[in-house]
Amino acid sequence: MDILQRAYITVRNFLLRIINKEFLIFLFFFALSGVFWLQLTLNDTYEREYLVPVRLTNIPKNVVLTSEEEDTLKVTLKDKGFQLLSYMFSNDIHTINVNFKQYARNNGRGTVAQAELQKAVYQQLSPSTKIVAVKPERVDFYYNYGLHKRVPVKWTGHVQPEVTNFISHVGYYPDSVDVYATEDKLDSIDVVTTEALNITNFRDTLTVNTLLSKIKGVKTVPDKVTVKFYTDVLTEENMEGIPIQGVNVPEGKVIRTFPAKAVVHFVTGVNRYKKLRKSDFSVVVDYNEIVKNPSEKCSLHLRVQPHGISRVTVTPQTVDYLIEEE
Repeated sequence: MDILQRAYITVRNFLLRIINKEFLIFLFFFALSGVFWLQLTLNDTYEREYLVPVRLTNIPKNVVLTSEEEDTLKVTLKDKGFQLLSYMFSNDIHTINVNFKQYARNNGRGTVAQAELQKAVYQQLSPSTKIVAVKPERVDFYYNYGLHKRVPVKWTGHVQPEVTNFISHVGYYPDSVDVYATEDKLDSIDVVTTEALNITNFRDTLTVNTLLSKIKGVKTVPDKVTVKFYTDVLTEENMEGIPIQGVNVPEGKVIRTFPAKAVVHFVTGVNRYKKLRKSDFSVVVDYNEIVKNPSEKCSLHLRVQPHGISRVTVTPQTVDYLIEEE
């Protein structure tokens, strides 16, 4: 305890030596001038924006809101600084409740005009406070009585894996959502998209939890989904021994080609390649093309190819042929 007392006395004496009477007087008048400055400043007139929540009330149980139940007004007020400051640190400005039954119309939409919104705000303000601006100019809400349909989900944006990989498959969980809206809006909606995604340079399967893009007057249930981007490693491969077939050949005739089989070159994923078969491809020569442009050779065309491959070419591109009677 003696050590602590000596330390306290030493510190106190040091502070008393450096803090003299003149310095304390300076601090007093500095603080006093700050108080006067603040008083003069807050006595001036200012404008400041406040956020005022708007909430729908008395919504019938058989009604489905297809817009948000709450909205927000941006209200610009003008008054003395003291009064505006009081609004910031008090609950004088609180939520405006809008009676659904009072403003709902039979067309699935309700509107609260700016004048009515201003009136509701003024009821919460001091008599000296003036409203300079209210945004938005009105509050709209949308609803129906359960009319909906189920539509698929599709991702939007830019999603690109590393150079050596590609997206082999995209999975949605769930893959469809229920859309609630008026009948005319439902007729125009065939798909619901996600919010724009921007993801690059990933290698393994990518899982993204994302909200669905908002459509005015439309409600989606659920309003968010999980999207999985499955990746695979790119590889250049060949599928040999694809039979060359004739198309548009009249009855009684047959086209023979030399060679009788072709090779298809393509780029795909390693896992995808393991599942491919010769029967997934169809290489043909067109009888009508041969008749229209007679030549010693005819062109080969890839008529059928499986999903998930790219940069497809056929070798050879032309072949010798012979048309025979059956």
